[in-house]
Amino acid sequence: MAGNGKLETGLLSLGDLLPDPATGECRSEAQRHRTLVDQAVLAEQIGMHSVHLGEHHGSSYQLSAPAVVLAAIGERTRQLRLSTGVTLVANLDPFRVAEDYATLDVLSGGRAEIVAGRGSLFARTFEIFGQDPKQSRALFTDHVELLLALLRNEQVHADGLRPLHGETSRPRPFGELPVWIGGGTSTESIDFAARLGCPLMLPSVFAAPHAFVPLAERYREQWAAAGHPGEPVVGGCFHTHVAARSQQAHSRFPAWYQNYWEWVQQLIKAYTPNAAQLPFDYAQMVEGPAFVGSPAELVERINSTRELLGLQRMIFMFDMGGIPDQVLFPVVELFGAQVLPQL
Repeated sequence: MAGNGKLETGLLSLGDLLPDPATGECRSEAQRHRTLVDQAVLAEQIGMHSVHLGEHHGSSYQLSAPAVVLAAIGERTRQLRLSTGVTLVANLDPFRVAEDYATLDVLSGGRAEIVAGRGSLFARTFEIFGQDPKQSRALFTDHVELLLALLRNEQVHADGLRPLHGETSRPRPFGELPVWIGGGTSTESIDFAARLGCPLMLPSVFAAPHAFVPLAERYREQWAAAGHPGEPVVGGCFHTHVAARSQQAHSRFPAWYQNYWEWVQQLIKAYTPNAAQLPFDYAQMVEGPAFVGSPAELVERINSTRELLGLQRMIFMFDMGGIPDQVLFPVVELFGAQVLPQL
C-alpha cells in the first residue's frame, strides 16, 4: 500500500555513548548531548520534518530527559517537529509528562509531539522506578489514556493511582499536541493505537519491513472499525548509512553497526535476562531493517519500503556505535543533498 501524500522524514537518535571501535575515542557525556542538538539543527537545514529522541534510564544510553534536550533544539530551530522515539510513558507519571511536553509545546510554538512506548524490552527500568515489569501493559494503557485526557481536556476526572477531581495539567498545549503509539511487537499495541485514534510508529529496526505488513494492515482495519475521522498515519524507523559509493558505505559502516548491536544485546540481557539474544548478521541487517549504500541505493530502498508499508513518516538513525562527528555530519549532509530530494 502506498503512503498517502508527501512523505515526512525525521532524524532519530537514542543517544548511545560508545567508543569508536577503530580509535577507542569516546565523546564525553556533555559532548554527546551537544552533538544531539547540532544534529537536529542540521536535520532542519537539510529539509527534514522532525527530530526524535529516545529515552532510557540507568544505562550507557545518554538520553534520559528528551524533553529537556528537545527544548534546547527548539531554541535553535524554527520549523522542526520536536518528537520522541520513545517516551517511556509506562514508567513515568502521566501528569508530569503532560506538563513537560506541553511546556515544550508552548515554548516552541506548537512543535512538540510524543511517541509513547511501553519499554517492555528493558524490564530493569521498571524496577528502577519501583514498578513490577509484569504490569507493564496495564501501566502503559492507564498512563497513555490519562495523558491523552490531560492534554485534551480542561477538567479531568480519574480514579486509581492518580486521582483527579476536575483538575488538569498546566500549561495547556499550544495547539493539538500529537501523541503517537510506538509499538508493533504485539497486536495489543496495534489495537490500542487504533482504538485511541493515535498515529502508529512501528519498531521497524527490529525486523525486515515485510514482517510489519500484517501489523500495518491490522492497524488500518482496526482504525476503520473504530470509526475515526481522517486517515490512519503510520511511521517507521530505520538504521541508516550512506556514502558516495556503495563499496565505501559497506566497508566502513559494519564496525560501528556491530559495535552498537552487540552492546545493545548485552544491555537487553542485563535488563531483561530472559530476552532472546540476537547475533549480529550484517548481510541480514542490510537486506532487512537497515538502509546502507549509495544515494541511489537508499532512494530505492526507502521508496520501496514506504510503498510496502504505506508509511507517511520515516525516521532515520545515523549516529550509533561510536561513529565520529567528522564522519557522521557529512553522512547526514549527503543524505540531505542526494537522497531526500528523490523521496
